[in-house]
Amino acid sequence: MKASKIAYRPVGLALGAASGMVAGAAFKQAWKMIGHDDDAPDATDEHRTWQEILLAAALQGAIFAVVKAAVDRAGATTIRRLTGTWPG
Repeated sequence: MKASKIAYRPVGLALGAASGMVAGAAFKQAWKMIGHDDDAPDATDEHRTWQEILLAAALQGAIFAVVKAAVDRAGATTIRRLTGTWPG
């Protein structure tokens, strides 16, 4: 395993935690913007429709994936600028 990949691991973990918080906040704002309640439904919410639960899950998954990819890419690009090697 390359040294740059090992050195990037703690950075990647920190970025992953931060991206999870950012994605969670972005999802809450997006859910409010599309005109639903302040709280997104859970799969076991009895009084929510299938459509609403599946829409929330799809939106949350898309936002988390985009934020994670953007943060991972930015972190790898920054490591490359600092060390001259790509961490992947």
